[in-house]
Amino acid sequence: MSRLLGAWNHRQAALARLYKKFETKGYMEKAGFPYLLSKYVFLRFFLTGCTLVLALTSLISLFDFIDLLRRAASHPNVAISSILEIAGLHIPYYALYVLPFGLLLGGIICFSRLARSSELVVARAAGISVWQFLASPVLCSFLLGIFFTTAITPLSSYMYRKAERLDKILLQNNSHKIGLKQDSLWLWQKDNSLTPSGSAIIHLEKPYIEGEHLKASNITLFRLDSHAHLLLRIEAPKGDMFAALWHFENAVSFQPSHQPQNLGLVTLASTLDIERIRNHAARADTISIWALPRAIHLLSQSGFSTIQLKLHFQSLLALPFLAGTMTLISAGFSMRPSRRGGIARLLSIGILTGFALFAVSKIAEQLGKSGALPPIFAAWAPTAAGLCIATALLLFMEDG
Repeated sequence: MSRLLGAWNHRQAALARLYKKFETKGYMEKAGFPYLLSKYVFLRFFLTGCTLVLALTSLISLFDFIDLLRRAASHPNVAISSILEIAGLHIPYYALYVLPFGLLLGGIICFSRLARSSELVVARAAGISVWQFLASPVLCSFLLGIFFTTAITPLSSYMYRKAERLDKILLQNNSHKIGLKQDSLWLWQKDNSLTPSGSAIIHLEKPYIEGEHLKASNITLFRLDSHAHLLLRIEAPKGDMFAALWHFENAVSFQPSHQPQNLGLVTLASTLDIERIRNHAARADTISIWALPRAIHLLSQSGFSTIQLKLHFQSLLALPFLAGTMTLISAGFSMRPSRRGGIARLLSIGILTGFALFAVSKIAEQLGKSGALPPIFAAWAPTAAGLCIATALLLFMEDG
């Protein structure tokens, strides 16, 4: 019994010394916001979170490098330096996607350490609420999210695009052709050559881009008037678009009450350009956030589906809020005082909650790509759900 009382007195004396240390150094301010304490927690969280982001990125990059080595086994002429270059170009892309989970794990480690060292107990004893204590970590994660969205995303898109090009040249033996995502493609453009305010609908099979040419086979051209009435249908076994001009070879025209007529080579002015087609062919991850609004506008004018680009754009906008939400979730499951026990179980639940939120975000993403959900809802719903869970948990901890 005397030994237990001695340990208790020793613990109370240590807490008193810690409180006095905080108070003399200015960590506790009786009036206003606890600036120095917030700075201290900010730096602790920043270092831990960045360390976990780098660790997870390095782990994923290692597996990516191993997979590239496996693929390069069938290409003996590819040097190991080229494989390292491709793997290195993937690093910003992976860092962008592991940021929320790096902050989740980093927050759990940071807050659990603060709880074990009784620094949280001292802060609470000084009258600092959990919301004041978490203001600086949430601000840190939000600023990291903004930095990744505005600065890392353009770098990631450029480097990932370059990695894809090297992959096609070295590992796919295809340095010229850029295949489109669909086996067939529908295009719409203005066509004033037959009637004012007319339009043309073009259907292409097996389209691909080679240099500045868009080439395809089994082409069908529907030429319409201003009221969308069919004026002429043209079919051609192959054709291409170059320098804002369509070329249809061995074309045959079909008109109501007329026999099919061989036209040979048919040309048509194009209001489309290769840049729009490339934007459609490229993955959304290879387009910078600053270029996404223009790409969405151009593709919508060309009749392409812009769902994936809109979904990616909204996901990037939601990234800072998702990072802050992960920080709140990590705090809710790791700020429990160690003397109450059950810490390991809570930490495990916190990690599982983070990965469950990741699964929900992927499900919402697939629903958004299929058109079942609006892109803005599919991108922001997981963040909103996680924020509700974290807020409810912290309110229970603070107010019971």
